[in-house]
Amino acid sequence: MYNKGKNASGRFYFNIERLIVLEKPSSSNFIRNIVIEDLKSGKVDTIVTRFPPEPNGYLHIGHAKSICLNFELADEFNGKTNLRFDDTNPLKEDREYVKAIKEDVKWLGFEWDGLYFASDYFEEMYNRAVLLIKKGKAYVCDLSPEEIRATRGTLTEPGEESPYRNRSVEENLDLFERMRKGEFKDGEKVLRAKIDMASPNINMRDPVLYRISHATHHNTGDKWCIYPMYDFAHPLEDAIEGVTHSLCTLEFEDHRPLYDWIIRECEMEHTPRQYEFARLNLTNTVMSKRKLKQLVDEQYVDGWDDPRMPTISGLRRRGYTPEAIRAFCREIGVARSNSLVDAKMLEHFIREDLKLKAPRTMGVLRPLKVVITNYPEGQVEMLDAEINPENPEMGVRQIPFSREIYIEQDDFMENPPSKYHRLYPGNEVRLKHAYFIKCNEVVKDENGNVVELRCTYDPETKSGTGFTGRKVKGTIHWVEAKNAVPAEFRLYEPLILDEEAGEEEEGKTFLDYVNPNSLEIVQGFVEPNMKDVKPHDKFQFFRHGYFNVDPKHTTSDKLVFNRIVSLKSSFKMPK
Repeated sequence: MYNKGKNASGRFYFNIERLIVLEKPSSSNFIRNIVIEDLKSGKVDTIVTRFPPEPNGYLHIGHAKSICLNFELADEFNGKTNLRFDDTNPLKEDREYVKAIKEDVKWLGFEWDGLYFASDYFEEMYNRAVLLIKKGKAYVCDLSPEEIRATRGTLTEPGEESPYRNRSVEENLDLFERMRKGEFKDGEKVLRAKIDMASPNINMRDPVLYRISHATHHNTGDKWCIYPMYDFAHPLEDAIEGVTHSLCTLEFEDHRPLYDWIIRECEMEHTPRQYEFARLNLTNTVMSKRKLKQLVDEQYVDGWDDPRMPTISGLRRRGYTPEAIRAFCREIGVARSNSLVDAKMLEHFIREDLKLKAPRTMGVLRPLKVVITNYPEGQVEMLDAEINPENPEMGVRQIPFSREIYIEQDDFMENPPSKYHRLYPGNEVRLKHAYFIKCNEVVKDENGNVVELRCTYDPETKSGTGFTGRKVKGTIHWVEAKNAVPAEFRLYEPLILDEEAGEEEEGKTFLDYVNPNSLEIVQGFVEPNMKDVKPHDKFQFFRHGYFNVDPKHTTSDKLVFNRIVSLKSSFKMPK
């Protein structure tokens, strides 16, 4: 769809059908300033970052912020970025998620320098754990998970030492080896770091480093039955890969002392530095993979790629472009304090991206038949219509016009209020790209519903002829009936009604805020030149908004369009 390169100023550009879209260079932020200073001082020679997802779900828009930060930071300073899967929990991980994550990163426009898995380093991690035991810095504990939690203490009270804390080095080495050999049941024993049960940082109170899990791993099969905890594995992975700047969100700030302790006590050759930034919180959605998985599992949505989901695959299926998402991530920036971003800002960037790219066309979502009684029967004429008035280079298309057309039901009212400028008995409007028509007769069914309008047209008023004899106040869109292509339109509203569903009220869960009207499906028609569209083709339907050809439900016999976003919004970009 596009070719990626750099112009003379170093900014990325994307060549899209003769349209050049220049993307802004990285804006300044505190992490970027740290990188600049580290390079300037000689603290590091080359920047190495990584994007380290756990393969236990699909990526969402919050991950896109992290992806853009890591990859663009390394790109700017000629560094490297690894894609690494933190696959330390076989009970929740799956190859499906690995495949989806790789696809999402590539779709966003990034290529990783190295592809790694935490499981690639399991032997190395085991050896480092043995080193900790030999140094008297780790011990095998027989307390159950519940007992460990109960003796951990509180923010104001120290924890209680395990009765197994002072086992000898020899006994710990023997037990840990037997754990590896599979001699114990799940939960029967764990390996814990020996740090400080009175530490004001609860994460330093003898955290668990290894647990037993007799489960098949997606990458290592049944080779292992003990698995490192995330807080133990993560810093070792960074050190092994030579990561210079380990970027994570603020909830890991309290874990940083443990991160540093593990690297130091495991005597790693390389010492990365962890930096925390604010995660992305978006209105009217949830950003927890656990909650998103619950929406999928309980069938509130049509899979991880449901267009109502904030997942990257959901945004892609809805019709968002990688350019729009990258621009959005740059605009929200990188900060040290959490904040809530209006979802309408994301919508702003897809409008900006598509306004010059998307062909214009007409679609009738809720059809009402119109018969133009004075138009010659059997005659069909072709009318010229611009493909995109904001980008004249895209040229013109031809659309058929004949005696019978479809208009929108809400473009007609039998008894309209004042200042209603569309069609009603005795009123005249312009058909977009065509003629003036006047409503003369209303046809109803036995229930009193309007099913057809009888109109006349004025042949002198053809669009583009320069007719100035009189003016009309309303212009409506239409589709010629005989050649119209049936289509399904899927219209979306926010999935979560409450702006801050993450802040759940007492007695409620986020599911109580799920919008039962987040999806509306209507059947209508599109212009005949749309019959050969392909999945992910994008269009602006006159007055209705921007739409994407749904890749999941569109077939050779059925066209399905997802509305990406409406044409207008009350949202104003902050200055």
